[in-house]
Amino acid sequence: MTTTTLWLGQEEMETRRDTITFRERLLLFLAGLFIAFTYAGLTLARNSAAGLLWIVVVWLGCAVVGHVILNRRLPHRDPLLFPVAMLIAGWGLILITRLEPFFASRQAMWLIVSVAAMLGLAFAPRHLRWLSSYRYLWLFGGLGLLALTILIGSNPSGAGPRLWIGFADIYIQPSELLKVILVAFLASYLADHQSLLSAHSFTIGSLRVPSLGFLVPLLIMWGFCLIILLWQRDLGTATLFFMVFILMLYIASGRVIYLIGGGGLLLLVGAVAYQLFDVVRQRVDIWYNPWPEAQNRAYQIVQSLLAFAAGGVFGQGVGQGSPSYIPVVHSDFVFAALAEEWGLLGTLAITVCIALLVVRGLRLAVTLHQRPFHALLAAGVSISLAVQSLLIMGGALKLIPLTGVTLPFLSYGGSSLLVSFLMIGILLMLSEDV
Repeated sequence: MTTTTLWLGQEEMETRRDTITFRERLLLFLAGLFIAFTYAGLTLARNSAAGLLWIVVVWLGCAVVGHVILNRRLPHRDPLLFPVAMLIAGWGLILITRLEPFFASRQAMWLIVSVAAMLGLAFAPRHLRWLSSYRYLWLFGGLGLLALTILIGSNPSGAGPRLWIGFADIYIQPSELLKVILVAFLASYLADHQSLLSAHSFTIGSLRVPSLGFLVPLLIMWGFCLIILLWQRDLGTATLFFMVFILMLYIASGRVIYLIGGGGLLLLVGAVAYQLFDVVRQRVDIWYNPWPEAQNRAYQIVQSLLAFAAGGVFGQGVGQGSPSYIPVVHSDFVFAALAEEWGLLGTLAITVCIALLVVRGLRLAVTLHQRPFHALLAAGVSISLAVQSLLIMGGALKLIPLTGVTLPFLSYGGSSLLVSFLMIGILLMLSEDV
């Protein structure tokens, strides 16, 4: 009886493994077809793209190698995560090839590094407790790199905030790496103090105000990080960190007071920043009414809005639009370039793809609710991807002031691509044990 039960259990696991392999392989095949046909369309529209076929080959190699290694190391993973991430990254490669061929070559190299880093996680201990056990080491290392940009920071463009550390023409943005480090730190700290999150010291009307003593170390670390980011005028990342912090507090506690307090504090900090920082005042002013400055400070956002209008429902066609009128289009406004050439359907497709990653991550967090650290880690990664996407999409559409963050997987940026794939790697490892 026992032998029969074990045999049936093994057969069921083998069937599940085969199903996961088939689904991931099928999704990667469909993504590959889309990338190939899109590149072919771009080549027909613009002959200059013909010499960059190797970029598609790089994408294909990353997809195949990634699938093979994941199939061996994480046979019970979520089969949707890797194909969707590769689809968005491949689409981004094609867009960057169309916009800035030089940067497309760099992005392809970063894709190799990013997928390799994600696969490297698959060889790490699967319980991920090493992220929790050494949380202060990771945090101080990340903060040290961030602080280092104040001393030896640079900017690849030669102007603007010095947010990168460069060596031999290779640039790393520490604030990007700090995203995943902070999520892991918050998940570990909040999981260890989860019982205190529900406690309260006094009430205000019907609201029970929690005791904040246990949050002091967390607030000090988080505040130090925000001070450095504000000092460097990296306001987009500062906003992202703030929102992730508040939302993870809410998820860990289920207390509305954290959302109310966090929302009020965000408005207060925004009002103070508007008075203190010219860059914040400028971004808010051109968001509120860009048209008087359409040929000046608001040129970028106005051109973005025109690109959305020109795209309509179906878009101008691959390689047929004029997104190059938008400054820094390959990074800050790649969503507008997508809208002009792919239309509403293209922007909805990307939004759905990112939403799929977020929903799968949040569903994973719910499934892991009996393991607080793992659940909060999955939720934090998902929230970070969601908030970052909403910030840049909303900025390009003039729904909110511009923040300057990248669109995960799609925008140009090696550090951003690396961290995005590391987050997918974390979700893949967490899904292995579900």
